[in-house]
Amino acid sequence: MTAHFFRPTWPLPACQVMASALALALMSPATTHAQPQLEALGATAQGLLDHALRNSPDIRAMRAEAAAAAQRVEPAAALPDPVVRVELMNANNYGNGNTPSLLPWRVGETKYTFMQSLPAWGKRELRRDVASSETRQADARADASWDELAARIKSAFADHQRLFGSEKLAHEVVDLMRRLEQVALARYGSGLGTQQDVIRAQLEQTALQSELITLQGERRQLAARINALLARELSAPLADPLPPRAAPGVQALTTLTTADALTLADRARSRNPLIAAELARVAAARSSRELAQRNRYPDVLLGVLPSQMGSRLTTWGVMVEVNIPLQQGARRSQEREADLVVSAAQARVDAMTQQLLGELGMGLAGLDSARRVEALLTTQLLPQSQLGLQSALSAYESGKADFATVLEAQRQLRRARQDLLKAQAEVQNRLAEIERIVGEEL
Repeated sequence: MTAHFFRPTWPLPACQVMASALALALMSPATTHAQPQLEALGATAQGLLDHALRNSPDIRAMRAEAAAAAQRVEPAAALPDPVVRVELMNANNYGNGNTPSLLPWRVGETKYTFMQSLPAWGKRELRRDVASSETRQADARADASWDELAARIKSAFADHQRLFGSEKLAHEVVDLMRRLEQVALARYGSGLGTQQDVIRAQLEQTALQSELITLQGERRQLAARINALLARELSAPLADPLPPRAAPGVQALTTLTTADALTLADRARSRNPLIAAELARVAAARSSRELAQRNRYPDVLLGVLPSQMGSRLTTWGVMVEVNIPLQQGARRSQEREADLVVSAAQARVDAMTQQLLGELGMGLAGLDSARRVEALLTTQLLPQSQLGLQSALSAYESGKADFATVLEAQRQLRRARQDLLKAQAEVQNRLAEIERIVGEEL
């Protein structure tokens, strides 16, 4: 950037007024939005979640699979279809004119058999229980898929807020550095500053412009990722985000007790869909084991056998058929297999529970750290940085400090505000992870 130097005509007090106004502007906290955009997609995480719930093909697929599983419950408990058999005896009418026929009343004798298979007592109910457990498992898997997608959307939205705030902060600092350049020019014109001060202000603006280009590129990439999660066109626009939400249900981390963590752990055990899916698998395995034990008892096939001669039913018969359970070795193997399946399913429940509780502990620890950093920045570092900048500007006005001191103080304040944006994004990321584990909004 080429510097154009001139000597302004305003007096020295005007320079001091401008520097004081600059100090107030630099100490103003960065806002994350200009006007509320409650209706625009991208302004809030809830709006993104609602859109994803309506339009995500993955969620529709999982819900359709769960609905398909629910349709298997009734058939699982239904009786087998009955069987009808028709036998034409002496269809060639031997000894009776020898005229073949396929009409029941024109053959020597027609036998009808109506058969119905009846499973042993309790088998139909157990099959229904297995199908119901598989339905619950499919529902839980669908819920888990939604929780995973929701956590990814919340995390992406937190990054959306951070990048928007960082870009807005960079714009503000660019504007402020231009004003600071005017102050340096005014001091240079009054013989109180140096040309180097003006050059430094211009170099700072150039560096900020480069950072702005990087931030804008990151925002475009993030917008594409969010749109992909929402099943939208990758180039579809997103609204500027509103400020981060608070952390409902979780107190300030300085007061979060062990009891609070245990409460969240209990909620995760009872409501996490991954655990619910594994518990449904256990229930299905137990019903399958009992069904394998019921296979020791034979099914029954009942039949009614009327016979027709001419146009009259002449005789009736009754049939009972059972299978003889002689292969007990094979059945015992099936029962042992069912026992092992139950043990494996229960072990998976324990493993899943321990894994999720471990992740919950890590999430709470990360949330605690992020909230503490946020509190430290808000209550100490930001005020200290603001005072440091104000002091540096005052010293620069009075000739007791050089321009480099003012730049360093401005950078320190900017770093503090950037760290605050990162801490706020980390809080939202950790909350999203905790809510995924707990299985519900906090």
